[in-house]
Amino acid sequence: MKVLITGATGLVGQAIVKVLHQKGIPVNYLTTSKGKIDSSEDFQGFYWNPNKGEIDLECFRDVQAIINLAGTSIAKRWTPQHKKKVLTSRINSLQTLREGLERSGNREVECLVSASAIGIYPNSVCEYYSEDTTKIDDGFLADVVTKWEAEASTFKKFGMDVAKIRIGLVLSSDGGALPKMAIPVKNFMGAPIGTGDQWQSWVHIEDLAQMFVFAVENNLTGTYNAVAPNPVTNTKLTKELAKVLDRPLWLPNVPAFILKALLGEMSVLLLASQRVSGKKIEDEGFVFQYANICQALKNLYVSQEEGVPASIEA
Repeated sequence: MKVLITGATGLVGQAIVKVLHQKGIPVNYLTTSKGKIDSSEDFQGFYWNPNKGEIDLECFRDVQAIINLAGTSIAKRWTPQHKKKVLTSRINSLQTLREGLERSGNREVECLVSASAIGIYPNSVCEYYSEDTTKIDDGFLADVVTKWEAEASTFKKFGMDVAKIRIGLVLSSDGGALPKMAIPVKNFMGAPIGTGDQWQSWVHIEDLAQMFVFAVENNLTGTYNAVAPNPVTNTKLTKELAKVLDRPLWLPNVPAFILKALLGEMSVLLLASQRVSGKKIEDEGFVFQYANICQALKNLYVSQEEGVPASIEA
């Protein structure tokens, strides 16, 4: 098997590549930067420019599966221009992939596993969302996810299996939201956000990477929530992070109105509440290595400080 990945050089992409290589599975990857093109036996880069519909068709050679992670980061102020870029980057990437696959003549690709997000679910402190939930939030993120998943579904025309992985809050000490959350805590300025009652459905970076590979190996179809079995409130997450970092929490909660004033519409990333179930992927046979928040945070911070390889930390 050979896997083609878009977004392979990003935080999640690098973790997935690591898992694939541990399994002896070679990777082709697409990049918009010609300076990031590598060429080795198990890691071959190819140039593409989704904004112009350009793609090196050689990237599809001998590929049996595609993992799509491409898309502009949402962690930047949501100006009208950036919101348009967030959506078009996701749609253009999938369209360029689909049209390139069709032109390549490769009919051996068995599956597409595409990133998605739990932002499709409505903001609620009491609802518990599964993949069968028909309610959709009325905000920007839900609109992006709806169109993103619809574009991924067009690959079914090739007769391949299509899985959409709705990713929650990714916990990694190497990037993403967690290091930003840890900075004020480390500097004795940590505090829950808003009421602190909002649910945060999270997933450890290693579990997320394993999940994408699991979806490829098992030709999964449909939508799957990429969240650990035990979501937590923002207050719980903040307290556990402080405990792991050995810092006190003494400040009052950060008022929601301040965040809204500073971040505008983007404040929804911090204030929205989505309690999401990860049971469907477990029912397929996937086993989470990090099922609770204490275990995940200790792995990311305590084990690294002690020099214990994350892979052997319980």
